[in-house]
Amino acid sequence: MGAVGLGCAPMSWAYTSSEQRGDRSLRTLHAALDAGCSLLDTADMYGPFTNELLVGRALRQRRADAFVSTKCGLVVGDGHLVADGRPGSVRRACDASLRRLRTDVIDLYQLHRPDPEVPVEETWGAMAELVGAGKVRALGMCAVGARSSRRGSGARPYEQTLRQLDRVQQVFPVSAVEAELSLWSPEALERLLPWCAARGVGFLAAMPLGNGFLTGTLTPGQGFEPDDVRARHPRFTAEIMAANQPLVAGVRRVAERHGATPAQVALAWVLGRGRHVVPIPGTKRERWAVENAGAAELVLTARDLAELAALPPARESWD
Repeated sequence: MGAVGLGCAPMSWAYTSSEQRGDRSLRTLHAALDAGCSLLDTADMYGPFTNELLVGRALRQRRADAFVSTKCGLVVGDGHLVADGRPGSVRRACDASLRRLRTDVIDLYQLHRPDPEVPVEETWGAMAELVGAGKVRALGMCAVGARSSRRGSGARPYEQTLRQLDRVQQVFPVSAVEAELSLWSPEALERLLPWCAARGVGFLAAMPLGNGFLTGTLTPGQGFEPDDVRARHPRFTAEIMAANQPLVAGVRRVAERHGATPAQVALAWVLGRGRHVVPIPGTKRERWAVENAGAAELVLTARDLAELAALPPARESWD
């Protein structure tokens, strides 16, 4: 069984801003590292910039304990995001991330989104130069969402990302791919995960707890703060959250047999997809970070896996 990483984004971006407190988040980072979550995943756009600054505060004391992943290629504009894959922008972004993270080298530097105005080979080539300069150790790519790439186009999940991966692989090796993977979003299992496995490429499973839904701690109709991404998510309307409760109930049944939590079962399922798979659940609290790390010790049985496979697929508000 592999290890669980830590997605740092919720500490300063996209989720429940009223609960984002720097000192508490710093304690959570230290608790995660103490529990064995060595992979810390952040990005310059989270905040923007404040998430890297937060991670940098933790790294100041514990750089040797952490494997640091950050990202470039997305710029926060006035209420929107803009892809910027120009080589000069990539070089400047890397230098700025190094300063904020208080480190001499980034372990994994990921392209957050390819720029449609710049050939992806040019962006990737600039990132490869950073490896040659000793500023970065390895390169990765974040996958474009499976549903957005296939809806209305007839394309299979992650079709666009797979084409891009094949192109950049000719320029410099891909060390990791980050994409959503969970019991309620299994699309990466079809082709993206096999692509990684066949090439010895690591897979960072983003949102492995279904944006918190699979933890069983969310109540249908509870509401979310306006700047919380779940306030606009098609699976977090009161009606759809209620309709998807059988999925949570099934995860909870498995958890009760093991004396575990639903979150640990959901993470153990992701870990079971392969030794090259590392789930990176996000959290702002020490308690959840330690609980999530404990999923690495949970081994699901054949009966567990059969029950989880038989659960109904998650519904969207447009289904």
